[in-house]
Formats: sequence, structure tokens, C-alpha cells
Amino acid sequence: QVQLVESGGGLVQAGGSLRLSCAASGRFLSIDDMKWYRQAPGKQRELVAGITSGGVTNYADSVKGRFAISRDNAKNTVYLQMNSLKPEDTAVYYCHVEAYLTFSWQIFWGQGTQVTVSS
Repeated sequence: QVQLVESGGGLVQAGGSLRLSCAASGRFLSIDDMKWYRQAPGKQRELVAGITSGGVTNYADSVKGRFAISRDNAKNTVYLQMNSLKPEDTAVYYCHVEAYLTFSWQIFWGQGTQVTVSS
């Protein structure tokens, strides 16, 4: 199994910055894609950003130019640097990891970290 521990959420004023981290641990052989999703109250969970094992990134249109995803493969950790935050970025942010265990690829989710942006 894989355990994902998220950190870095909190309360920030509009225009501010936060950095989220998600560290993976457990009995896995490798990690492929790492992603961040978010879910605001009353809305569906949406993809925010993703990064492949080779470092190729993709972003939701709503965060392009403001957010940056990165990863440290040696630490099995993915980061989300969030700048110029807006009230509409308020949501619970979830880490999503695809990991190879003994015989198959499996998806794992973090517990979520709250990000609140005040106007």
C-alpha cells in the first residue's frame, strides 16, 4: 500500500501564496503520474495540475500562470506552488498518485488539505 501525507494548506489573503506538499511512502516499486485535484463546496472534484515521472506538466486553464507543480523523485514528493491566489481557489486540495505495486498500477489519494483564500 501507499500512504500519502499532505501539508501546506491554510488561510491566506487574496494575492497571497501557499505551497502544498504530498509525500508518498509505503511498499511500492515506482511512481508514475502525480496530480493535484481540488473540490470546492457543492462542486465536483477537478484536476488542478499533473506531472509525469519525466517532468511533463499540465494545468487547468483556471490556474495556468499562477500555479506550478513539481516533484522530487528521490523523496517521492510532489509540490504545488500557488501564487496570486483568488477566493475561487478556496477548496480542499487532494494529492493523487499512480504507483506500481507488486503486480499492478494502483491509484492512491491523500487525505486532503484545506486552502481558504479570503477577499
